[in-house]
Amino acid sequence: MNVETADWEGHSIDAMMVDEEGIAMRRRRIIIAAVAAAALAVLVALALLLTGGDEAATPKAGAAPHVTVIVPGRQQVARVISATGSLAARREMPVGVAGEGGMVARVLVDAGDWVGAGQTLAVIERSVQAEESRQLAASIDVARADAALAQQELERAQALVSRGFVSKADVDRRTAARDAANARVRVAQAQLGQSRARIGRLDIRAPASGLVLERKLEAGQVVGPGSGALFRIAQNGQMELRARLSQEDLARVTIGTPAIVTPVGSTETFAGPVWQVAPAIDPQTRQGDARIALPYAKALRPGGFASVEMRVGMVTAPLLPESAVQSDDRGNYVYVVDGANKVARRGVTVGDVSDAGVAITQGLQGNERIVLSAGPFLNPGDSVQPVRARTAR
Repeated sequence: MNVETADWEGHSIDAMMVDEEGIAMRRRRIIIAAVAAAALAVLVALALLLTGGDEAATPKAGAAPHVTVIVPGRQQVARVISATGSLAARREMPVGVAGEGGMVARVLVDAGDWVGAGQTLAVIERSVQAEESRQLAASIDVARADAALAQQELERAQALVSRGFVSKADVDRRTAARDAANARVRVAQAQLGQSRARIGRLDIRAPASGLVLERKLEAGQVVGPGSGALFRIAQNGQMELRARLSQEDLARVTIGTPAIVTPVGSTETFAGPVWQVAPAIDPQTRQGDARIALPYAKALRPGGFASVEMRVGMVTAPLLPESAVQSDDRGNYVYVVDGANKVARRGVTVGDVSDAGVAITQGLQGNERIVLSAGPFLNPGDSVQPVRARTAR
């Protein structure tokens, strides 16, 4: 092979190598462009997807909100009067000193004790009165001796009248002396009885059986008629609630009306009837007392506070859950959805409130569509999409 042939072959090899490198470069550019195009397509698709999701999630401007409504109808509802008042003994007996008094020797009972009629509550020292009683007992013996002597002298005089030794006038004098001696015996006996009665009055006794509510007496204390009540007793332990009622409510209550009383701070309830209704109204407060008889119980402490519910009959009225009834300065009201699905305010008069709901005595017929619980977020005239509640409350 000559030199020219070798040079041509070398040039051909170099040219082939250059062509291969260009082809590889073009391939890389194509691949990069394809990848970039694919990435751009993915980004565009993702952007479209996100844009479409936001549009789907965004509600249309001006759409009416959905609200739950109920149609309450009318039903029999117990008419209940709720009130508060003070607990007290139904018959409270103050017990003080019946006699002249003195120094207290012993106190036999305390607050919370049960006592019987005539039971001794306290004893007052009586040594002076006891000596006076013994003196009077001795004076009876003296009077009896004088009466016996006068009787004997009269009998002797009567025996001598027939013999002329004693005149009739002398017999009369001796008869009068005998009668006076017998009278002195009776006087001494009466004085002794009076002394013993005074001693008996030194014992402070219960006028009737019951529960001792208060004791204001200690041993060594000097008491007298002006000391006031030293014990307070609830007769037979009977209690009552004096409920304060308005003039309107008091007119609905009668003797025998059943009531349920709940003392403040207790979950225990007590049943009892109304046993007395105030015959007069307080002109200052326009209120009166309904007194409810209650049996004794430890939770019923006189002076305590309690609430009461009295059932005074039945009334036919719509019954709404508390969430449906709103209140402001203008009074109680509900929101009614009319035929055009617009909200309207309706003033109502609330009756009894219980666990079953709120009785509406005026303002509703029962066939209206009442907004159940979205009232605070609505205004009169708002358009809504009413949804009937599945179950009535």
